[in-house]
Amino acid sequence: MRLLDEQALRDIATGSAVLGTGGGGDPYLGTLVSLQALARYGPMQLITADELDDEAMVVYPFVIGSPVPLIEKFPLGKEMVQAYETINRFLHGRVQAVMPVEIGGINSMVPFFIAARVGIPVVDGDCMGRAYPEVQLVTLTMHGIGASPFAIADERGNSVVLYTIDNFWAERFARSISVDMGAICAGAAYPVTGKQVREAAVLGSISYTERIGRAIREANAAKQDAIGAILEETNGVLIFRGKIVDVQRRTSKGWALGECVLEGMDADAGARLVVRFQNENLVAIRDGEIIASVPDLITIIDAESGQAITTEHLRYGFRVVVLGIPCDPKWRTPAGIQLGGPRHFRYDIDYVPLEQRFATAGRTDGRQVSGV
Repeated sequence: MRLLDEQALRDIATGSAVLGTGGGGDPYLGTLVSLQALARYGPMQLITADELDDEAMVVYPFVIGSPVPLIEKFPLGKEMVQAYETINRFLHGRVQAVMPVEIGGINSMVPFFIAARVGIPVVDGDCMGRAYPEVQLVTLTMHGIGASPFAIADERGNSVVLYTIDNFWAERFARSISVDMGAICAGAAYPVTGKQVREAAVLGSISYTERIGRAIREANAAKQDAIGAILEETNGVLIFRGKIVDVQRRTSKGWALGECVLEGMDADAGARLVVRFQNENLVAIRDGEIIASVPDLITIIDAESGQAITTEHLRYGFRVVVLGIPCDPKWRTPAGIQLGGPRHFRYDIDYVPLEQRFATAGRTDGRQVSGV
């Protein structure tokens, strides 16, 4: 167990945005919430999964819905506490720790707010190793672990508890309810034991985000290449460097759907890249050919600062770098590819790992590709 200070929380938020692949909500908002909780309740406890008893009860608090309404609506007050208290009540007060359900912006930081508020630790891990746009797209689903009971709450005081036959139905109902609650709301679900966490979750991902955030901060402080620091820390690849020339975005059925179009710069001059997203970036298409796809991570980074840009903040004229980061090995199994691969999102292609795709692409632009 260790206590997290302000700098650690800031680094975690920065690194989470990189692994969040454009989704999970604005990391700045998550930082504000965690720092406020730190000031009011004191340092947060971060523990490893090995520190959990086999029967210890863990739940996952999160924000569900489209990230676009977060610009005006902030569901991290009484509604988040209500969602947590509702599920804890249904579990007869047995919750002993919380975890992020995904690594991404706000959803990485929500558990710290709840943990500080109620005095329990946060477990170093999550259920994706990235961010995904649907409730069932977690490693727990591969292990047959259900989301129910699933608590949802809004700022008006409404709360709903779902018991569903599987996690796909949990997504369907929760998404509909989130739309009725204003397109985004608070949730808490996936009650699991310490033993199940060790078997089914992605472990160590909070520490991973902290290392990424620290690498970006230290590179900027030393006036060094923050993009290179990210690539080194993540074993990632530089997919594209360019300027955003168009962004198409719409909110539909509780998601932010759309695409971002980039014109190439430097070594990529003359080429065009399209990144399509459903809350999170799903595929990168260079001159009509898909060159990266889920479950690997595709993240858009400000070319100067090294800060990740979430899909709701993509704007015309931004000069950016698109990075690819290998996903957790659990997503590269047949079950993982079937659950969260390109065909789940209606892209009729076989998943090809980033390392294989870029190793066989015969790069001729002179760039160093990390991890190949």
